[in-house]
Amino acid sequence: MTAVHAHFPDAERTGRADVATANRTARVLADRAEGEAYVASVCFKHGPPRLVGAELEYTVHHIADPARPLDPDILAAALGPHTPRTLRADSPAQPLTAGSPLSLEPGCQVEISALPQPSLAELAVAISTDLDHLTELLARRGLGLGGHGIDAHRPPRRLLNTERYAAMERRFAPSGSGGITMMCSTAGLQVCLDTGERDQLPARWSALHALGPVLLALFANSARHAGRDTGSVSARWLAVLGTERARTYASRVAPPAEDPAAGWAARMMDTPLMVLPKPAGGWDAPAGLTFGDWIDRRGPAGRLAPPTTDDLDYHLTTMFTPVRPRGYLEARYLDTQPPGEWLTPVALLTALLSGKSVVDDVLEVCLPVAHLWESAAHRGLADAGLRTAAERIAEIGCAALPETGLGPSTVSRLATDVYRRLHSGRKD
Repeated sequence: MTAVHAHFPDAERTGRADVATANRTARVLADRAEGEAYVASVCFKHGPPRLVGAELEYTVHHIADPARPLDPDILAAALGPHTPRTLRADSPAQPLTAGSPLSLEPGCQVEISALPQPSLAELAVAISTDLDHLTELLARRGLGLGGHGIDAHRPPRRLLNTERYAAMERRFAPSGSGGITMMCSTAGLQVCLDTGERDQLPARWSALHALGPVLLALFANSARHAGRDTGSVSARWLAVLGTERARTYASRVAPPAEDPAAGWAARMMDTPLMVLPKPAGGWDAPAGLTFGDWIDRRGPAGRLAPPTTDDLDYHLTTMFTPVRPRGYLEARYLDTQPPGEWLTPVALLTALLSGKSVVDDVLEVCLPVAHLWESAAHRGLADAGLRTAAERIAEIGCAALPETGLGPSTVSRLATDVYRRLHSGRKD
């Protein structure tokens, strides 16, 4: 994983490019080919897999009454110097104790973006340190972290007043409640792994996608929303799918693509702009305008300044795909887990990409069910095909857990947890 990791979250929420990109001088993109080459170069960085990272989101509640609307002033008082500037513009926005940046989603869900670590054991220590610190800060003000991938108690309500989030809410509204729910009620667990060597990329890219429906079903944790049973095991993922198909559908992975970077770059050119940052405010993008249209000056793009690499960097942050390349590979399909249970899915996914033979086994098992995203979210392990695949993936992944570098007692505990989830097919 490159040094870019864990700095993009700030770009996603404020409109600034990531740290590595910000240090480069933006240039005007001459044509689509230059745009595609740029995307391929910044989204897919090759080398031996070395680092692992994770980003943990949680809803925040008043402990005495979890259904009470969250008071942003109390949250800001609790977070103190760690308060993100999207909530308090004058905050120093200090990282947490172990260095993790803290950010907020539109409904004031908190997100810990752990810095990448050379081992899963070191990542576990860093996240546990910062999670404990955050929990203590919140508790002092009577606040606590939710334990599910969607707000089980409250309907969605946007609490952050930024141009980006206001434009997103307006854009998604005609499609139904998926957009506002995704923005303000959901909490995900993102696992970040290195791209790998160039010749490894097609198989790693395909395996990470193909695992999605299986692991989504295995770790589904968002059945109740706003006080009612939704009838689905992952209402969070269904909310994501209810935003805009162009920015959520999974890449085709069977057979493994020969050049994922070229395919992703072309997709970025063909994806409509979600928002268009403007100094004067009002970030609504012209309807249907793709980034490729903007480069080629088609339609309303003729009235805009030519796009730069900074504009393209920002466009990349508007994708909500199951797997998103950011110089490393970010798996985005997992529901968040209760605060003490996040390591199990992170370790299992890390183990399942730990070597070529393991990746080959994953592809053999998961490619036949790689398209079952909606069934995974609706039915979970009640889907016979997903359950059969999950049973085999549990065997493969648990056998590979020692490759993560975790100690024997931790490996044993995590394997027990995997099989507990498999056998219960739980609906939290």
